[in-house]
Amino acid sequence: MLCATGRPLSLTTWLAVPYLFSTAVTGLTGLAGVLVGAFGWTITLSTPVFGAATAVTAAAASSVRWRSTRQRRWLRWSYPTSVLVVGIAVDGVHLPVVVAIGLGIPIVGLLISRYVVERRHSAALAAEGRYSHTGC
Repeated sequence: MLCATGRPLSLTTWLAVPYLFSTAVTGLTGLAGVLVGAFGWTITLSTPVFGAATAVTAAAASSVRWRSTRQRRWLRWSYPTSVLVVGIAVDGVHLPVVVAIGLGIPIVGLLISRYVVERRHSAALAAEGRYSHTGC
């Protein structure tokens, strides 16, 4: 039997995962490009970033607290597929680097802070004996 690690994700968190991931990666790429002088004033959105976001979303689907079986059946596979379709549709769209960095870096900060909060909460649950690191 396979067990999900960590605590279950809420549905809204899972729905935000691919777009937070894509924005964070684009922001970090833009920042790296500016620091090394590799980009002009624009950065191009790419399908591979959305493909990775799709993979992360599909992998995290097993950790979602689904509200119904019907929801799990329809959203678990159709939502990651729609993220990939959006990624294909926006491939090649140019964004100003300032916008990419301005959105991406705060999202990286948000993701890191949420990680720290969740890690502390999981440690507190483990100390109380209400949580196992394997999620089983």
